[in-house]
Amino acid sequence: MTTTTIAGQAVDRNDEGFFEHPEQWTEDVAVEIAKEEGIDELTPEHWQVIHFMRKEYVEKGTGPTVRVLGKTSGVSVKELYQLFPKGPAKVAAKIAGIPKPRGCI
Repeated sequence: MTTTTIAGQAVDRNDEGFFEHPEQWTEDVAVEIAKEEGIDELTPEHWQVIHFMRKEYVEKGTGPTVRVLGKTSGVSVKELYQLFPKGPAKVAAKIAGIPKPRGCI
């Protein structure tokens, strides 16, 4: 675990960059992590997915898979890959400040 400062907020992240404590997340932190992942601007569609990921994590204890995201987030799988080209579930979880979803490589 490494503690880093992102957007003025101290956050604990694991070796892959996922949050150890999701309560440390803020929207300002999300913007900076998105930039780290090559996403220069978070659109309303990005935020829809990010907030959906956080809601699912709070309710179920894990983030949704790409398949579940595509069926239940209001954003299609094709759009998810356009929004998060390096891997929708993994990158969206990282930006949303939640642990890596089960099943992500």
